[in-house]
Order: sequence, then structure tokens, then C-alpha cells
Amino acid sequence: MILRWCLAFAGACLLSIQPSAAQGAREARGAPMGQFDFYVLALSWSPGFCENSGSRNRQCDSGSGLGFVTHGLWPQREQGYPSFCEPNGRFVPQAALADANGLFPDDNLARYQWRKHGTCTGESPSGYFRAVRQARELVRVPDGFKALDSRSKVLPSEIERAFMNANPGLRSDMISVSCGRRIFQEVRICLAKDLRGFRQCPEVDGDGCRTGEITVPAVR
Repeated sequence: MILRWCLAFAGACLLSIQPSAAQGAREARGAPMGQFDFYVLALSWSPGFCENSGSRNRQCDSGSGLGFVTHGLWPQREQGYPSFCEPNGRFVPQAALADANGLFPDDNLARYQWRKHGTCTGESPSGYFRAVRQARELVRVPDGFKALDSRSKVLPSEIERAFMNANPGLRSDMISVSCGRRIFQEVRICLAKDLRGFRQCPEVDGDGCRTGEITVPAVR
């Protein structure tokens, strides 16, 4: 119940403590590079991903201490999204991976996000990872999620509200919550193409979790 109290009263908490692009959208594989309208920053709740997927990745190890991690930065269109836009985009120079350091749970995810989404931005691998960092630095994670040590149940709208309270200018039509089997998986936040602020995204917002209460697993 501590998390719910924090999410509902995020301002007070600040004083007292603390997949792929829109899954229901149309995917345009091999689309021309650079032809998109905005970005989606996907922040995965690592404990939810691990519980839902049964993954044995290092990020799921007990004691990893991971909460929100970057899933990816996805070029998006008003309807649908491009993917795998460069057939030769498999190779990521080691120097480019250095630009991704600390952004993703591991280098394999960084490479895959470049191949599937980064190739559609028109940027180089290094340019894409710098854009991911810029987007990540634009979004503040609500204090109620930091070092969450107990399993909680909340409404998706409460998670959205917590992010809106922590990020001035973010509205409910600019963010969606993703869940699976009633377990919280990630938030998806829509950003302007120049990465200077948030923007509306009806299709992404409409693809969000519409169930009742969902479980937020504790940090491992």
C-alpha cells in the first residue's frame, strides 16, 4: 500500500521520501530511414519483465537491484511504426556501444534495438545511442518506484499519474502503461522528434493496459 499512497500523492512523496513499438500498431519492415513523426521511449520495469518472461538474463538475478531500465527509443508514425530499415544494420562498432554504456541492461539488447529501431532514425549507431540517452535524461522516474521493496497492486492510471506529477508537461494522452498477465511491464512515453519535449500519441495511448489493478513486483 506504500506504493499506492506514493503514486496517488506523488508530490507529498517527494517531500516525505520518494516488446516493441506500440504492439497493436502496424509494423512497416524495411521502411525508408528517417520517415517518422515522433519517438516512443519505452522504460521497462525490470522485475515485471523478469517475472513475466521467466528470463535468466543477468538483469533478473536476485540482488540486481534494477527497477526501470531502458527498453528502447522507437521511431513512431501517427499510425504504425517503421522497423529494420537498414539491411546492413546488424553491425554495431564497439565505439558505438560505448555510447550505449549504462543505458540498457546488456549489450545484446542495445544491438537489437539499433537493428530494429535505430536503423529507422537516419542516425548512425552512435547518434542513435546518444538520442536514447537524451530521451532518457528527459524523463524523471517517480520517487515511489525507487528501491521498491514490496509487491504492490495499483491501477495503470495511477502509474501514469505518478509520471505526470514527476514530469511537468506530460499528460495522460502522451503516456501508456504496458502489462501482461496483470503484471506491470513498462511505461511508454511519447516524445517530439527533436527530443525537446513530450507530445500526444493517440495510437500509443490507446494501446495501453486497460485492465483493472495490476501487480508491481518488487525490485530484486
